[in-house]
Amino acid sequence: MHGRRYCEGHLARVAISLAGGPAFASLAVAAAAVLSALPAAADEPRSATEPRLMMETGELTSVVDAFDEGDTFDLNFSFGFEHASKSAKIRRETSIAGPGLSTGGYTSNLLNVASYSEATSKFNMRLDVGLYRDLALYLRMPLILNHSRELTDLDGSEGHQSVALAGAPGEQLFSLPFTSPNRSGIEYLAVGLDVNIMNQARDRTKPTWLFGVEGRFPVSEPMHACTESPRSGQVKCAAPGDIDRSGASNGEFEAAKVDQRDPGVSRGTIGLEVHTFLSKRVKYVEPYGGFKALFEFQQESSDYGLTDLKTSLVNHPPLVGSVLLGVMIIPWENREKFTGLTFDLRFTGEYHSEGRDYSELFDALGSSDAPTLRQPQWASFRENEAYSVASCRSGDARACAPSVIDEGSQRTYFTGLSDIQPYGSYRGSASVTWRAAELVKFQLGVGFRHDQGHGIGGDQPCNSQYKDSVGAAGPCRRQHDDGSFTVTGSPNPNYRPTINAIGRRFYVNDSNTFDLFASGTFMF
Repeated sequence: MHGRRYCEGHLARVAISLAGGPAFASLAVAAAAVLSALPAAADEPRSATEPRLMMETGELTSVVDAFDEGDTFDLNFSFGFEHASKSAKIRRETSIAGPGLSTGGYTSNLLNVASYSEATSKFNMRLDVGLYRDLALYLRMPLILNHSRELTDLDGSEGHQSVALAGAPGEQLFSLPFTSPNRSGIEYLAVGLDVNIMNQARDRTKPTWLFGVEGRFPVSEPMHACTESPRSGQVKCAAPGDIDRSGASNGEFEAAKVDQRDPGVSRGTIGLEVHTFLSKRVKYVEPYGGFKALFEFQQESSDYGLTDLKTSLVNHPPLVGSVLLGVMIIPWENREKFTGLTFDLRFTGEYHSEGRDYSELFDALGSSDAPTLRQPQWASFRENEAYSVASCRSGDARACAPSVIDEGSQRTYFTGLSDIQPYGSYRGSASVTWRAAELVKFQLGVGFRHDQGHGIGGDQPCNSQYKDSVGAAGPCRRQHDDGSFTVTGSPNPNYRPTINAIGRRFYVNDSNTFDLFASGTFMF
């Protein structure tokens, strides 16, 4: 009633001031009288079926709930399809003097190796269950329908493979073209909780703030390095300890279990994601921003377990941190019929820390039959009891090294997992969501992602954290003029000179991914 009396008086004063005459004052008084006769609609109670203004936030910060006013329980089921196509250029370090390569003995990373292509098709399923007001439990399960990888010629690199893919003298790491086997299966099972700490639908003066955590659990076989075209007498997916890749144990240095394996599809890790998003709708737009962080913990049953040794420098998967900014535009909506159209424009930036991961060369290097990658390395060194300066000078080579391999320690084999150097990723996407009815909505979108150039194979020969003794130091020592030694670290058992030494490392450049996604959601 107070608002209506204010409106009556204000209308009369405005009319008088505009006209400046008693005739218009009489008209204003009459209009005020008409307003006073109208029912006070603003003070009437809202009916149960009347649409509530701003009762739903944007797609990103929306949380299904339960035990709400007029809505006891919510359950959403979503299904979607996603296809991503990735391309990149693989190059290698070289000191070869030549146009576009190097001069003056300088080591560059410009030697063309291969053109990389990857295609992934996924079927995504998600179930959201409301637990309480602004609190929901959700389950996600990405099902990989097909994942394929291929390495082909890059500007004539296939013609000089013996140089671009050289290992030890007379050795080639793999051949071009190289094709990985197709992979399919459940990528992981995710279980998460989302809560709206603040909700603009409940208090229009505040934004909507979502916070959530998600656990990712592998339910399929972890990925193993494989080749679609093995040499005669070799198997497609040999175990890392199967040195000759025959599928049977044939030598004293081979592992006890060398059965052929499946290509696998999961990452062999348990993931924990923490995310938070903030949005605020202003009429027809709803800008938003947020952060995500993904922590992964390797499973000992995966190939990570074979390289998880005390003196390993890096054996954990990379940490991935994301920041995203975007805006949702709502050009049309019919609240009475629960229909509407929303456009979503989004930018995402990611940082990938250094970590051991599945690189673009995972299958090619991991399935290599090159002896420098197939032969085992031992986890530690021991003191050489035969070490003697005098005996060494007299010609006894066994007495020259104060430290020798401890063949009683654990043997480590190369699995294809590489130490990936840190890099950033940038992705832009655009999507449209059509709310077709109260209980149904559909989404269609496209995206483009670019990964910064980064190194593959950053393992260092020594771990400086462990400086136990000269006997355990192996080659990680420095000898002085007086014959004494200074220990600089302990040998890294994952270091392979043919792919990790300076001048032999691989790099990824011009990595771009195009993706197309579509989904449908049914709300109960």
